[in-house]
Amino acid sequence: MSVRRIGSGGPFEAKIGYCRAVVANGFVHVAGTCAAEPVSDDVVEQCRSALAIIEKALHEAGVSFADVVRVTYVLPNRNDFAPCWPVLSETFGANPPAATMIECGLINPKYKIEIEVTAVLPS
Repeated sequence: MSVRRIGSGGPFEAKIGYCRAVVANGFVHVAGTCAAEPVSDDVVEQCRSALAIIEKALHEAGVSFADVVRVTYVLPNRNDFAPCWPVLSETFGANPPAATMIECGLINPKYKIEIEVTAVLPS
């Protein structure tokens, strides 16, 4: 089995010891991703920023949002999820993955959403 790791250079990768994405066994696993710095207070802007980082990792792995089969949303406040729905529908609407939303604290209180995805490599 070959494993390929994709880093983004984000500040937490070196601190925590992880990479943005791992390509293995026909899947692309993208780590939980928050907005890029500087971080807006707006959850929708944070959602868009996180998705842009994820899209870059997916592209580097050779896939797109159309290949995503699983997504997990993590938010400290579940009421912040509904404002993100239009962005998520625009991103995944034509190819909806299985999804889970979890309400819990994130690594830093300034973050309002974290998104993790798994995609399938084309056969």
